Amino acid sequence: MIVAAFDEEAVIGRKLDETLALDYPAELLQVIVAADGSSDSTAQIAATYASRGVVVLHRPERLGKLAAITRAMGHATGDVVVFSDANNHYDAAALRHLAAPFSDPGVGIVTGRKTIIGDDGLGYSEGLYWRYESLIRRWETRVGSSTGVNGEIIALRRALFVQPPHGIINDDAWMAHHVMRLGSRIVYNEAAISSEPVSATAADEVTRRSRMVAGQWQVLFRARTELPWRHPLVLWQVASHKLMRPLVPFAMLAAAVTGTLALFLPGDGSGPGGLFTLSPPWHVVLFALQAAFYLLAAVGSRLEGPIGKLAYVPRFLVDSNLAALRGLVGYLKGTQTVTWEKAARRDEPTGSPT
Repeated sequence: MIVAAFDEEAVIGRKLDETLALDYPAELLQVIVAADGSSDSTAQIAATYASRGVVVLHRPERLGKLAAITRAMGHATGDVVVFSDANNHYDAAALRHLAAPFSDPGVGIVTGRKTIIGDDGLGYSEGLYWRYESLIRRWETRVGSSTGVNGEIIALRRALFVQPPHGIINDDAWMAHHVMRLGSRIVYNEAAISSEPVSATAADEVTRRSRMVAGQWQVLFRARTELPWRHPLVLWQVASHKLMRPLVPFAMLAAAVTGTLALFLPGDGSGPGGLFTLSPPWHVVLFALQAAFYLLAAVGSRLEGPIGKLAYVPRFLVDSNLAALRGLVGYLKGTQTVTWEKAARRDEPTGSPT
């Protein structure tokens, strides 16, 4: 297991204690902490676990998470390498569930299920999103191969790893695309569970998603070399699952504009301009539904209780798509670099994983 840890002094000790206590044969588990660029005591704390077999890699230069992982891969000895963050929690049997599918030589990556700890509206909404993602990945695996992976709980057949090109933003997505281009399968095993606290604030979640979507735009602009063109089914899965998502904000904008035009241009939908007309009362109904959605997005964070959690979902969706636009701007301007700042997470998690 490689634990990428940049300035994680607050959690690295807990992470290593939990990792060494996982239900997996100790003699088969090598733990490497990749702490490159850390300016706090992350490396020093991790070094106190050397007597328990933990390997600590640290150099002051900060070249990004993927560079740190690549350097750590040179020290990995196992046939399968698991990548984890420092602030997430693995279920006790997670490593066994990650390792099991590799008995099939056609499997190149196994990824687990991400759950969110947090009992407020943001925690509920993000947890709902990840349950939706889990469903898609489970169905994709049934078809043949999942296309999405969770970077904090992903296992890779070490023989398939190659050093990525410079400037890659989303390390986990790049590894997944590389494996798919080789014709190997990605298996989603929901029995391998990772949980982590929800983002500290809605603004922190937007920052996190902006970086992720900048990475998706990077894939779109590098499609010729990034995508598995020789595997049409997987290519369709990648396009429909991942690559169309950054385009959703433009669809939302188009829906808002055409819905507003339809309100003031009622008709029977025929003739010139028919695209922007709807027969009464549907022009009012559809405009009202959109207006209600955006009204809930505006006030959802102020409501409390179970109703408040449900009302927060529109806010989460709007914020996520605003983050997609920010990600596009960041990518085009070149301000989203590989040395991104991690989004803050809740210090004291509350509630159950969702």
